[in-house]
Amino acid sequence: MEYGVAPLERLVEQLETLPGIGHKSAQRLAFYLLRQPEEKADKFVDAIREAREKIHECSVCCNLTDRELCPVCNAPARDPSVICVVEDPRDVAAFERTREYAGLYHVLHGTISPMDGIGPEQIRIRELLVRLTDERVREVIMATNPTVEGEATAMYIARLLQPFPLKVTRLAYGIPVGGDLEYADEVTLRRSLEGRNEL
Repeated sequence: MEYGVAPLERLVEQLETLPGIGHKSAQRLAFYLLRQPEEKADKFVDAIREAREKIHECSVCCNLTDRELCPVCNAPARDPSVICVVEDPRDVAAFERTREYAGLYHVLHGTISPMDGIGPEQIRIRELLVRLTDERVREVIMATNPTVEGEATAMYIARLLQPFPLKVTRLAYGIPVGGDLEYADEVTLRRSLEGRNEL
């Protein structure tokens, strides 16, 4: 007869769905959580629930926020003439760590990937095009990851932007092909921004 505790097994299964967590790590986390005092475990559960209930997309840039506008869109000192297009909210955080970029962002929440059934309609391209009716915008920086999907998405958007009277640039290749922006260090990101090229 197999030994198993159904609630523990369900907890391990759910923890295994987290990125980078295998079965052994999920077991370790599950046992750690079970050893926590009830008050601490409740705070953990409450934090997850609150994040799920309160965090949504910014009505302008599609970044994550708990207000109508994200902190970047709400900052009057940001340069509205430049929009940096990224795949994921984590990429915004990576750029903000450099303290070099003073423009705005647009978060796509993914890339075009026909193999995964993701087309242009499933990511926030339409919202970007709406933003470009603002005549203050003079440059769009394509900062998608240097992967096949990231490159395809950047080229697709660049073609869509050809009728607009603005400059479309791409991050320089200081970031290795196949790498993700969220793992790049600040120096690499800074050099990528400084060396961007027009598409």
